[in-house]
Amino acid sequence: MSVHWYTSPDASAAAEACAHHVVSILEEVLSGQEFATLAVSGGSTPRLLFEKLAKSKFHWDHVHLFWVDERCVPPTDPASNFKLADDYLIRPAHIPQRHVHRVVGEMAPKAAAARYAEEIREFFGLDNEELPHFDVVHRGMGPDAHTASLFPGEPLIDDREGIASAVFVPKFNQWRVTLLPGALLAAKHTVFLVAGADKAEAVRAVFKEEYDPKKYPAQIASHHGRGVAWFLDQPAAALMD
Repeated sequence: MSVHWYTSPDASAAAEACAHHVVSILEEVLSGQEFATLAVSGGSTPRLLFEKLAKSKFHWDHVHLFWVDERCVPPTDPASNFKLADDYLIRPAHIPQRHVHRVVGEMAPKAAAARYAEEIREFFGLDNEELPHFDVVHRGMGPDAHTASLFPGEPLIDDREGIASAVFVPKFNQWRVTLLPGALLAAKHTVFLVAGADKAEAVRAVFKEEYDPKKYPAQIASHHGRGVAWFLDQPAAALMD
């Protein structure tokens, strides 16, 4: 299990450490190839990460941006993961629009998922059976140990072949589009940024409970992923001693 975790005093410091790690990976990737790929998540903590990334001295001209998951809402909706990244990363960092590969959340969910999967296939030049290898995937985790839009009990947690799918989340009475476990596991590097005392039990369970991804979806990467790094603030790491 190639997993490392790092604790910072607070959420801002954890986001700073995570941003530094992401930038160092992207710089290393770009030293050997023309473009790098980064898939990002939404939620409250990523805003801190996006702000830190945008303020870094990194030049974003050669990074293509994708999304781990998206709510099925228009891109101007406050709930849109695209809007969050657009407000705090894409525009402040001047990422070229042609490098932004958003989920078209205003489409019907299944059509949006199919379109997104096809765009990923085209970008990476994949055959039907192949999965993309994102250079970096940034993920968060909820207090229930969900990650991406894969919630406890979700049948898609067993899917290792698809790239993306529409998923209905009863907890929020909401359709979403999410990358599937196969695509998440194929990433070259995965970073988790998790903050808050309400996440402490989920963090402990992911690392210390028996492997049961249907119960703790975030275990998928931690047990099978490559190059996985967790960035936690002190409250989220409280039960890790």
